[in-house]
Amino acid sequence: MRHQPIASRFAAARITAALLAAAGLYTAYTQQPPAEPLTVAKVADDLHVIVGSGGNVGVLTTDEGVILIDDKFERNVDEILAKVKAISDKPIRYVLNTHLHGDHTGGNAKLAQLTGATLFGHENARAYMVEKKMPGLQNITFQNRAAIHLGGKTIEAHYFGRSHTNGDVVYYFPAHKAAHFGDMFAVGGPFIDVSSGGNGRDFPQTIGKALALDIQTVIPGHGGPILKKADLAIFKSELENAEAQIAKLVREGKAKDQAKSLINTSSFTMCCKTGLWDRSIPVLWDEFSK
Repeated sequence: MRHQPIASRFAAARITAALLAAAGLYTAYTQQPPAEPLTVAKVADDLHVIVGSGGNVGVLTTDEGVILIDDKFERNVDEILAKVKAISDKPIRYVLNTHLHGDHTGGNAKLAQLTGATLFGHENARAYMVEKKMPGLQNITFQNRAAIHLGGKTIEAHYFGRSHTNGDVVYYFPAHKAAHFGDMFAVGGPFIDVSSGGNGRDFPQTIGKALALDIQTVIPGHGGPILKKADLAIFKSELENAEAQIAKLVREGKAKDQAKSLINTSSFTMCCKTGLWDRSIPVLWDEFSK
């Protein structure tokens, strides 16, 4: 009997776990999944990820305070605060949003009220939140690149273009060669939210720009919660593959409602596996039909 190498079995198990996590967490960006206990994963002594019941929350601790990246739903705030307190006794000073969706910004208003934290995000994300009458608007926004400095540590904020929405931010931790990608990289996705400026044809190019960062560790918006740069590169490659298949089907004059059954993603490990990807297929079809 031929045995799979240990390294290959480990990689397969990690990918399977990521996809299962995504299936549970990434139910729908406008809906709250069933409540579940939050857990904490460690990237480094001063960098952690809070997982469960919404988007992955990054936690950077410093001697002068804590910086959060995203904050799930309002119902999760008390438990998020408890998890942060177990990591650091310093106050939360900033909450940085990767994009506008409620499973990443739902705790904004309550956290700001309870902690006095400054809310930060991309100007487009804030504009869409205003348009959609969402609570917890950011106090500070940026256009292309910014940096947050606290306690001798730095987080860089990068906007690379349209992808999941037109306000997605990659937060880069240079000291750790790590980055939080929000739902630009949601394992099993992506979901293309055209109502918030998302664009499928731009998506791979946007990821490509982000891959130019000097990163080793990747925190996705859902799934994971701690993956590698190679995983993101696979996600990009698989998305490009799926999009090429859609473009070919459009050129061949196939029917739009046949697309899901005709696209072959059986060999994929990172991309195109969730129900939200199914919702993105018609979006891509329309984009490639123009």
